[in-house]
Amino acid sequence: MTKKSFPFLATGGELNNLEQPGYFSGYSTMAQRKNWEKATRDVITDRLEKVPPIKFFSESEAALMAAVIDRVLPQDDRTEERTIPILPILDERLYKNSLNGFRYEDMPPDRDAYRLAIKAIDEMALGRFQSSFVDLTVHQQELILKSLHNGKPDPENALWCTMPVHRFWAMLMEDCVTAYYSHPWAWDEIGFGGPAYPRGYMRLENGLPEPWEKNEQRYEWNAPVDSVSELAEDDAPPEHESLHGHGGSH
Repeated sequence: MTKKSFPFLATGGELNNLEQPGYFSGYSTMAQRKNWEKATRDVITDRLEKVPPIKFFSESEAALMAAVIDRVLPQDDRTEERTIPILPILDERLYKNSLNGFRYEDMPPDRDAYRLAIKAIDEMALGRFQSSFVDLTVHQQELILKSLHNGKPDPENALWCTMPVHRFWAMLMEDCVTAYYSHPWAWDEIGFGGPAYPRGYMRLENGLPEPWEKNEQRYEWNAPVDSVSELAEDDAPPEHESLHGHGGSH
């Protein structure tokens, strides 16, 4: 990675259409697959090659959830071909009714929680901006989601009386982060060495990379200017405006 090839490295800028985001240019977890035993190799290869189809969400529900996921864990920096399939992984979990082994007593089942939240979010968008959530600008979508993050839905919606908004938000974020960071393309981004078995690690002190890893190469970058996460409240653009059509970067 050089300044000539990537001019934003020196000055900062928005990151777009990168095959490999992150600070470990050229690193590939999958290049190490020959060192894994077969069961591990098959599981991780399937994450790349076998994206599950949408079975749980309806078409309209999937569209809204895709818009929500694009805001809470944006992948605008990635090329389309290297976008990690968060929604299909979430959908598969709900379709199979896979759980983490517990449920809070004040929460409905996960399947019901997501469907209630989808309905609530769309009603909030219609109430505040007179448009469906998927048709809002990036900034408007982020304002709705920021109110949920803060535990103060704006506008208020009766459906949030059926479950605590902070518990739904925590579940949503856990699902998104788990799906993202279980994928080998995310491992490339953070320089994760991948499965340690059976090879193992040998350089366990002083933060030294293994022979197959890459040294970290940091660079400056900026989130898009209309991202709520980057703006002070007084500096935010008007709710009816969006400066461009994509959101922040993780």
